[in-house]
Amino acid sequence: MPLPKLPTKPAALLSVQDYPKAEAGKAVKPRIAVVEPITRNKEVAPQARNKPVENRKTDKAPAENSRAVADKPAKPADSRPKSSTSRAADKSGTTKLFVLDTNVLMHDPTSLFRFEEHDIYLPMVTLEELDNHKKGMSEVARNARQVSRSLDALVGDIVDDQIDHGIPLSKLGNKDAKGRLFFQTKLQNADLPEGLPVGKADNQILGVVRGLEAETPGRPVVLVSKDINMRIKARAMGLPAEDYFNDHVLEDTDLLYSGIQQLPDDFWIKHGKGIESWQENKHGTGYTYYRLSGPLVPTLLVNQFVFIEPKNGEPAFYGQVTQINGKTAVLQTLRDYGHAKNSVWGITARNREQNFALNLLMNPDCDFVTLLGQAGTGKTLLALAAGLAQVLETKTYNEIIVTRVTVPVGEDIGFLPGTEEEKMGPWMGAFDDNLEVLNKSDSDAGEWGRAATQDLIRSRIKIKSLNFMRGRTFVNKFLIIDEAQNLTPKQMKTLVTRAGPGTKIICLGNIAQIDTPYLTEGSSGLTYVVDRFKGWSHSGHVTLARGERSRLADHASDVL
Repeated sequence: MPLPKLPTKPAALLSVQDYPKAEAGKAVKPRIAVVEPITRNKEVAPQARNKPVENRKTDKAPAENSRAVADKPAKPADSRPKSSTSRAADKSGTTKLFVLDTNVLMHDPTSLFRFEEHDIYLPMVTLEELDNHKKGMSEVARNARQVSRSLDALVGDIVDDQIDHGIPLSKLGNKDAKGRLFFQTKLQNADLPEGLPVGKADNQILGVVRGLEAETPGRPVVLVSKDINMRIKARAMGLPAEDYFNDHVLEDTDLLYSGIQQLPDDFWIKHGKGIESWQENKHGTGYTYYRLSGPLVPTLLVNQFVFIEPKNGEPAFYGQVTQINGKTAVLQTLRDYGHAKNSVWGITARNREQNFALNLLMNPDCDFVTLLGQAGTGKTLLALAAGLAQVLETKTYNEIIVTRVTVPVGEDIGFLPGTEEEKMGPWMGAFDDNLEVLNKSDSDAGEWGRAATQDLIRSRIKIKSLNFMRGRTFVNKFLIIDEAQNLTPKQMKTLVTRAGPGTKIICLGNIAQIDTPYLTEGSSGLTYVVDRFKGWSHSGHVTLARGERSRLADHASDVL
């Protein structure tokens, strides 16, 4: 006999009023609602429990009700749950005291000034760990030194007793930081659970949080840490703990700008009043322009692609937004790179998104292009084909520079011999594979002709390492940054600011394949630039949706 299914909802005790009164011949059901879990703080109001709280200024996500009625499907829980103490403080408008773990400061050296009106508390253990990590040339060591310099500037000219009353965080010109900075100036007497090693730094910070709660019973004290196990230990001890969210560009990567918008079938009916159209010859190609106004115009962005594919047999419309002036927008038709006569280095677009991408890659007015997509969507092939066409055919740029983050998927194979380009060779296997596809020249040229063509192409492609990019300036270069999802926002800024006059930068990546530790889809440098550059007249973005590598690769991407 099989066992019954496990219950999906917790039981609830019914009051006398909730018992239904049955009438003759009619069946009734009791009114049962899913019971909310009991929180540690009894004083938290139900409204406060339902409202998510952020420790950063940029959060504007609407609150979601966590109560679900039995006959309605429950909404998914918040991906970053907040402590009940923090929710109650936001409800009552009370300022919080955030105790920062060392990893927060080493992750974001400006995190001291990202908590608005709330106060910051630094335990002595945090300062000790900063001192231990300040040596070296790594990103963590640089961040530790920057935090130490900021702390030195804050405490440089204060009176002795001012430390106990708190140092204003706005002292260095950060007007958004309206709180105060407190240091641990005395030993916190807090009882930790028996068995926890007292000498461990994480446990000492937990003891500081518990001691602060005992000293300031009316003040909400919240631990902020990037360490998941640290937050788990804190919650197991009944202490409020949260992640640091200021590095997240977006709350949900599903909301990331795709660069493409499908227009409704009645678009021309609602936006056709007073429409203007004309034709222009641009870069040797004729384009048709439409100036229109309507209710959909405020939702559009410059360089965003729009399309209409009617199901009644009418021809499809593919366009790009070139201007937005108030409630008026200008749409431009696209060049069809799916046709063989418009092929780029022998490559034609196989789907709608690839056609959009080639229109950006071949547009000399577009200086910054980002391409997102899963494996096999053609990001590297399209970028390399566009680069070869504009370097060797039109001579718009004089060289292709390729770089990527050297983060291994598995175990590292150790040091590599040779020059910089030879060391980068194993990391550039993807470009070698695509060059083989692009080098399929005419068979009449013979083996010598193919070898000469390959040598010519190789002479115009330079492989560079990210480690030596600081201080460089690229002039008239076609710069391709592969696997850009593994870059931090700071590294991405360092690369993009290398662009000199006449340089075009292309960022390729898949935010679902991040290999760098401590980076997520929301905090990746690729997500960062896509969100920040949207709407700029000299940049464009396309999310490639359909894989074109092979039926095996497409099926593997879907089912694995």
